[in-house]
Amino acid sequence: MHHSSPIWIRFLACLLLTILLSFSATAQEPEEKNDTAAKATVRYNREKGFEFKTRDNKFLMQIHSRLQFRFATPEDQDPVTFDDFTGEKKPAFKINRARLKVGGHAFQPWLKYYWEYELSQSNLLNYQIMVEKWDWLKFQVGQFKVEYTRERRISSGEQQMVDRSVINRPFTLDRQQGAEIYGRLKGKGLADFNYWFGVFTGTGRGNTANDDSHLMYFGRLQWNMFGRYLDFVGCDLEIHEKPAAVLAINAVTNQSPYTRFSQAGGGYLEGYEDGQPGQYRVNQANLETAFMYRGFSWQSEFHWKEIIDKLNNDQTDDLHGYYVQAGYFFHQLWRWWPKQLEFAARHAAYRPNVEASETKKGETSGAFNWFFNGHANKLTAEMSYFTYDLSVDQPTHEWRFRLQWDISL
Repeated sequence: MHHSSPIWIRFLACLLLTILLSFSATAQEPEEKNDTAAKATVRYNREKGFEFKTRDNKFLMQIHSRLQFRFATPEDQDPVTFDDFTGEKKPAFKINRARLKVGGHAFQPWLKYYWEYELSQSNLLNYQIMVEKWDWLKFQVGQFKVEYTRERRISSGEQQMVDRSVINRPFTLDRQQGAEIYGRLKGKGLADFNYWFGVFTGTGRGNTANDDSHLMYFGRLQWNMFGRYLDFVGCDLEIHEKPAAVLAINAVTNQSPYTRFSQAGGGYLEGYEDGQPGQYRVNQANLETAFMYRGFSWQSEFHWKEIIDKLNNDQTDDLHGYYVQAGYFFHQLWRWWPKQLEFAARHAAYRPNVEASETKKGETSGAFNWFFNGHANKLTAEMSYFTYDLSVDQPTHEWRFRLQWDISL
């Protein structure tokens, strides 16, 4: 947007000036006994962008940018209410994301930092410090995506589909501010686990304080079935020669004015608007699976969410949702199929309130990905079919086509 341009231009200028001054100062320092410690090297990494690193490896800065161009018709957003299916349609052609990412380590390779800025909306998304000296015990503090759902935790630049499913909106925790401990407990054979436990303000991105005395508590236990860690990424681009799979259980509890979260921060599901401080106690859990082997990838989530209205006689609503998603590089089966081409499909369903309403929402999508240079440069074409059953007498549906080019520099 035009009004945000001066902000991010000044921001970029300050960043580049800081980098130039810091490395200029390093180069002008007097020679010490170990001269190599005062020098820095520069190289380009496809996954992390430009890297500035001192030769003693005590300091590392990686600067990475990403642009996402999208065309969508008859509209871009997922339909949320019944009226969204019948309202005015607005085809979109836009820069959907424009990100600047900076990360690395300082003083020690295990003392890491990372921040991410959304240029198109002038939002600071992530800022975090990580202490990762031991595999079994790590720590981070700041604002970051909670690892509650695999679908949301996967970067928008490493997704398998154009974007996340219809259940992301009601169930994601998105970004929160707080602290987290995590690690990998690698035993013999099948005894291989990862864990995450976090405490957050529970008020979403951009809120530095809680609304009351209740914090958000989060836990995730992940079993690496075959003794191999499977990272948060879509598509089996590595073409795993050995199977890798995870089974994860996630749970969270929070009390706040909000019933959902997004990149914008705390928000409200339909029927819960304008919450008061501490009004909603939200308990939720999900069961997650993921698998990759020889070009085939699978992931799924099954969600439950309980919303308790503390200001209205503890009125309780139960929400349910799930998605299943799979992709395959058919070149592994048919040699005539292009190596760079993957086909993926997804089905998702959402019940906004199991007890009080017969409303059901559904999504079925198929997509082709063409990888010019892995996730760093890919083109995705996606077709989706949405259904909405308000009751047995009022079903409706909608088709949508989206084309997206995602490129990282």
